[in-house]
Amino acid sequence: MATKEQLQKKITPLDGKDYGAYQALIGSYDFDQFTLVIEQIPKDPFAPPHTGIYRVQFPLVDTVIDAGMIDSKTADIACRDFYARQFFFHSHNMAGKRRGPGYSGIITINEPGQAILERSSVLIHDQTLEVRCFVGLPASGRKIKAKLAIKMLLEELPDIVRLSLHRDHTDANQLLSHIHTAIDAEYLRATLPAMGLLAFIADGAMLPRESGTSDRPLVSDSIVPFKTPASLKTDIDLPYAGTITGMGIPQGITLLAGGGYHGKSTLLQAIEMGVYNHIVGDGREQCISLSEAIKIRSYSGRHVVKTDISPFIRNLPFGADTRAFSTENASGSTSQASNIIEAMEMGAQVLLMDEDTCATNFMIRDMYMQKLVKKSDEPITSYIDKVRQLYVENNISTILALGGVGDYFEVADRVIQMINYEPQDVSAQARDIIHSYPTNRIREDVDYPIQPRARIPVAASIDPISEYKKLRLYTTEVHSLHLGRNKIDLTDLEQLIELSQTKAIGYAMLYARQYMDGTGTMKQVIDRVMADIEENGLDILSEKISGHFAQFRAFELAFAMNRMRSFSVDQVQ
Repeated sequence: MATKEQLQKKITPLDGKDYGAYQALIGSYDFDQFTLVIEQIPKDPFAPPHTGIYRVQFPLVDTVIDAGMIDSKTADIACRDFYARQFFFHSHNMAGKRRGPGYSGIITINEPGQAILERSSVLIHDQTLEVRCFVGLPASGRKIKAKLAIKMLLEELPDIVRLSLHRDHTDANQLLSHIHTAIDAEYLRATLPAMGLLAFIADGAMLPRESGTSDRPLVSDSIVPFKTPASLKTDIDLPYAGTITGMGIPQGITLLAGGGYHGKSTLLQAIEMGVYNHIVGDGREQCISLSEAIKIRSYSGRHVVKTDISPFIRNLPFGADTRAFSTENASGSTSQASNIIEAMEMGAQVLLMDEDTCATNFMIRDMYMQKLVKKSDEPITSYIDKVRQLYVENNISTILALGGVGDYFEVADRVIQMINYEPQDVSAQARDIIHSYPTNRIREDVDYPIQPRARIPVAASIDPISEYKKLRLYTTEVHSLHLGRNKIDLTDLEQLIELSQTKAIGYAMLYARQYMDGTGTMKQVIDRVMADIEENGLDILSEKISGHFAQFRAFELAFAMNRMRSFSVDQVQ
């Protein structure tokens, strides 16, 4: 193994040469306190970060980690997540700005968000803590800047490693708090089914976010801490936090009602993000939902392939078969129906909806419209007429935020009204209103079963080759993925939260092809992919080592496939 001094001697004569000459630096180097393995260097300063692979291997004995801290998978994931945040923080402060064209001058890893996720950027081995980072070696134009390269690799990187990983600069109590928070959250999620609950929101939780496009907590003196109504109060004993109190949302049909700007959508968002464990200080550390809770919305224009939406939409004009519905341009109603069926296909247990992002004609057909338009002339069966059937026949619950459609009181098990950001159980009042003012709606199509056909994915339809006959798989945005000739729009996947997840999903789509043998259903194929990741880690998704993957759910993998316009399936007859 070469020394760091030998690395410096390699860099010095490269000054002013073409950027590709940096390839001479590939190899392993002893930096005394750690080993740097340069596996891959981009041949152009404008190449994206995932094309550069740098591995810092730091002795485990020089960290605060001991075996007792990471004696479970949840603890291991949380520990690695903690160090990813440490490394990002120090690299961002010290070398987070570009110093030249493209990505020149940057040292970084993928930025973690508010969730504690398994990440490929940090691994714990028997004797080392490994960080996989990106170093944008500096350039002027496309010419090498050797002095800055020496500073980055031999001064800045060692300082970042020391401040991020060494025991002398790590607060062991902070690390333990991070791990214990994740363990408590995972324990709480595992406890929900036995208690008959879908979700739990702890008293004192701070739910508002920084903005509609940010998942960070809002910092303000005016925030109202969450307070549970007495009728829904639930106590749970956690391994580290002890006994906590909060609002348990039982199985069935729950409405989150209230006036505009009173907090119903904020509460729903906390529930939809409750599928993840959150970092200390997020405000939602003890706001937990079942992992099988899926946010459903309409999204016009999406791709749908051979999906049985007949439980909701049937008898279309010109005889289109909705038992195997396909379209390149779904409407609001057909997109929402497809989203529900695709979620069912993957084993959803809870559907989360906000009327603001739902198709009105899919959600409700009121008494007046029923009188004007006969059911024989209306192909859509409103969700209000199927929501109870979904629960009774398929054990799929619904949590719906709404402020303008009181007809749903008739089918709800409970109604929670948000008043000035505080929840009130108004279920009894809602029942009284329905009794005093019946809607006189006619329930429609209640006998048609909700048993969608399974689908078998076709491997050849997931093609990563571009129109230029080259492999194309990249993403620069959380909700957009480029694969082959496809640009996959993931805008409506609101529970997809990090760029690293999207990158991993792209590679998982290619990995899944090996299990698409013409017999395995969509769920069977994706379950095998997830089982492989569970057993072998995220590295299994790519032949090349990557520090750019984060854990995702089976649901988002399936939903991404469904939105790829070249994707094809066969239906199980």
